[in-house]
Amino acid sequence: MTFVNSQIFWAMVIPFLIFTYLILTHKDNFLQIFDEEVLKRLSSDNDALPQVIRNVVMLSAIFFIIVAMARPVIDNGDRVVQLEGLSIAVALDISGSMRSQDIYPSRLEFAKKKIIELLNGLPNDDVSLIAFAYTSFVLAPFTADKETLKVLVEGVNDKYINMGATDFTVLADFSTEVLKKKKPKILVVFSDGGEKDRLEKFSEIIAKEGIALYVVLVGTLEGSPVITSKGKTLNHNGKIVITQRNDELGAIAMNNGGAYIVATNGEDGMKDLVATIKAHHQSEQKGEIIIHDREEFFHYPLSVGLFLLLLSFSSLPRKLKKGLKDA
Repeated sequence: MTFVNSQIFWAMVIPFLIFTYLILTHKDNFLQIFDEEVLKRLSSDNDALPQVIRNVVMLSAIFFIIVAMARPVIDNGDRVVQLEGLSIAVALDISGSMRSQDIYPSRLEFAKKKIIELLNGLPNDDVSLIAFAYTSFVLAPFTADKETLKVLVEGVNDKYINMGATDFTVLADFSTEVLKKKKPKILVVFSDGGEKDRLEKFSEIIAKEGIALYVVLVGTLEGSPVITSKGKTLNHNGKIVITQRNDELGAIAMNNGGAYIVATNGEDGMKDLVATIKAHHQSEQKGEIIIHDREEFFHYPLSVGLFLLLLSFSSLPRKLKKGLKDA
């Protein structure tokens, strides 16, 4: 057994031993240091316990408290702890069609809500956030800090939206780079779909790179008008532009070792998606850390010390107790 705070132990126990010797022997040097009235109280007669025993009990209590402060431990040495989990890239569509309001309050806000539900289901996994439209960029690198990720997701607002068409080819190339050193390579896309020709190229790249694709589709098949940054409907050649959900993106996920769902109210969808991802992939070993394994025992001397202290106070002379109360 060793002490974590050995310096505290020796700094306090040596003066304590000197104090113990003086108070038990009533040496003249001690009388010169302390007031005689104080000594009379420390060595009062008419005790519930004999004087010497009461003093020994109180000093023992102090000693055990000093030992507790020094934190006695049994040192079991270093231990290697394996850290396990998946590394998942989550991509959020911020193209102009995500302003559409066929789901409340908009496709973008609904997708953000679903991403947060997904993060809640991945407490021990590393997640990276990607935003994409005509171009792609990293919102957050891989991290297990879900609270920070949630703040970043909430911070994606209407100003992020790009009115250009969604380029899934760029997303495929960008995701390949982000997931380059990860195994398995997992990409979860939150989107309302995209144009057929670009989805075909996206599928080719995803398959070539061995990326497992999971898709969360937002929006309706009936579609909804595209909303501009000024809150007005987008018109082309005098006609209102309608955007519909494209489920072909979900089919690509199924063909690339993944799965897809259509986002709905309630958390069951995200829970099912997390369960599917976990079932498809064994947890990737993220690394290891070395911890110093120590078994703490401070609570034992502390309990004994407090008990003895209580016992010593309960054995104070009646007159002394009355004097303390009056004071």
